[in-house]
Amino acid sequence: MKDSLFNFDGKTALVTGASRGIGEAIARGLASRGAHVIVSSRRREGCDSIVHSIRDSGGSADAMSCHIGNISDMNALFQQIEERYKKIDCLVNNAATNPYFGPILDTDAGAFQKTVDVNIRGYFIMSQLAGKCMKKNDGGSILNVASVFGKVPGSGQGIYSITKAAVISMTQAFAKECAPFGIRVNALLPGATNTKFAAALVQNPVILKQALKHIPMKRVAEPDEMTAAALYLLSDDASYTTGSCLTVDGGYLLV
Repeated sequence: MKDSLFNFDGKTALVTGASRGIGEAIARGLASRGAHVIVSSRRREGCDSIVHSIRDSGGSADAMSCHIGNISDMNALFQQIEERYKKIDCLVNNAATNPYFGPILDTDAGAFQKTVDVNIRGYFIMSQLAGKCMKKNDGGSILNVASVFGKVPGSGQGIYSITKAAVISMTQAFAKECAPFGIRVNALLPGATNTKFAAALVQNPVILKQALKHIPMKRVAEPDEMTAAALYLLSDDASYTTGSCLTVDGGYLLV
């Protein structure tokens, strides 16, 4: 018998950027609690290995590729979901990009546009598509994976930080307008986490040493340390929680 907390039996959950890192950890957590998980990222092969692993552990999952910087990809993904499952109960907007690390004054226009297209437009359209589907089926839950850099900009990560601040505002805007439809929208704000995505920080000893000075716990997180917070915000146990931003950062924002 599954624990009564964080029970996703009978629910269908879509997790973007789920082939590794925080997205993979959340997808595995949802599957372990009874959800049927749609594991999605740009490349299908990366998703397939996660799906096989989830199934081998007794969970339920399928893989669907989608590049959230591409509007036609997102529309096609939700058309597939509606045809196959008829509903979506949970959406985790996790896929993101950060192609530029360096001085904000030197930010290339191409890197700027790519970051905005994926991190803002992608989250927005995915939330719209999921919200319309959820509205027809009496509600659901959306979780946006933002960042502590959305609160305090990261050095050398100007445009990325700007997009994550937009995700926080987007979360609150969707939460306010979608609440009457039974749709809750919340954000998870991870701190420094040991993922391939954050390699520029966690795998550079000089940058990491400087970053740890601002983290009271003096370490970076592992991806699975984000799972419980995500499961709470997505689950019915958070039935009166919407528009919230839950920080999981080892105390970074305290300094």
